[in-house]
Amino acid sequence: SSPELMQQWMIRERVTIAFVPTVHATPMMAIEWPSTTALRLLLTGGDVLHHAPAVQLPFDVVNNYGPTECTVVATSAVLKPGSHGAPPIGRPIAGTSVYLLNEHGEQVPDGSIGEIYIGGSGVGRGYRNLPESTERSFLPDPFAGAPGARMYRTGDRGVRRPDGEIEFRGRLDRQTKIRG
Repeated sequence: SSPELMQQWMIRERVTIAFVPTVHATPMMAIEWPSTTALRLLLTGGDVLHHAPAVQLPFDVVNNYGPTECTVVATSAVLKPGSHGAPPIGRPIAGTSVYLLNEHGEQVPDGSIGEIYIGGSGVGRGYRNLPESTERSFLPDPFAGAPGARMYRTGDRGVRRPDGEIEFRGRLDRQTKIRG
């Protein structure tokens, strides 16, 4: 799947909003786009995005983060072209809470690395026929202030920046993604 062929198709079909997996979006952000493209938003997710767009594109790039256990998208960030360092995974979407917790389940201060926990209406009920895994990963949410609220323990690490956006900082375990 060539980024140029995908680009040509999007231009020809006048696509205005597209969700493209990170593995395909990365090379698409690196090619030149005509200023007349109909594309307004290129949303991506499914893997770690290592770089923001290097140059100004005629559309916004939106980086999304979230595991399947939380209806796929939990945070979102519009990326600034030419930004250095890891692009943020953003802020929680509506109806979602994100907590960065230490090993004692306490929220870490901004600028400190913590494990990412996700709460809110998108959190799944658990793993089918896997009660031990469900008990380990789907926990009561002590921060929600609502009876029965739960949160999902992602196993991912993150840090909240001074601007309020979260940066992904890897896994706590040795889990590896292969092709998203």
